[in-house]
Amino acid sequence: MHPQLRGARLQVGISPRTRFRVNMAEPNDYAEDIADTGPERDGGAASASLADSSVEGSVDRQLADQRDRYLRLAAEYDNYRKRTAKERQEASQRGQADLLKGLIDSIDDIARFAHVDPSTVDAKTVVDGVAMVEKKVFKSLGALGLEVLDPAGDTFDPALHEAVMTEPAAAQEDDHVVSRVFQLGYVFNGQLLRPARVVVKQWNG
Repeated sequence: MHPQLRGARLQVGISPRTRFRVNMAEPNDYAEDIADTGPERDGGAASASLADSSVEGSVDRQLADQRDRYLRLAAEYDNYRKRTAKERQEASQRGQADLLKGLIDSIDDIARFAHVDPSTVDAKTVVDGVAMVEKKVFKSLGALGLEVLDPAGDTFDPALHEAVMTEPAAAQEDDHVVSRVFQLGYVFNGQLLRPARVVVKQWNG
């Protein structure tokens, strides 16, 4: 073959069109590379989804545990409240029963004096009998914690006494001293039931 023709064929073999075809084929390689990374991306998304599901499941379990704990505490408190209310009621009933038990004998004595025949019993016997019953009642109540306030001759105490009137004091040292008691006061186990109503001396100088 002629040398010039041989050179021409070689030039056609590397023509721009041929180079263009080669270059056009290169993006396919990149597409294949991108396609190859697709499953890796899907796998990452799946892992993230599983992680989210695991976190949600853990939170749900914690909430369920907290709710169950709250319900148990609420039930325990309700039982405690009912139990303490019942115990207070029983304690109050026992205290009332003890009080009545201490007064039963005195009630019997009062009943006997209430049904005596006045034609056969003199007044002194009745008075002595009532005094005996009074003494027995206060003895029983005192054993339960009752204290009688009879402050005649004591210094006036506004926490325990109620002044219903005043009267002049003969000397300065008698100022604010209780001269008379109109009505006795009572304290039960440290709690004031009724103040003593009294007359108080007052020094006017």
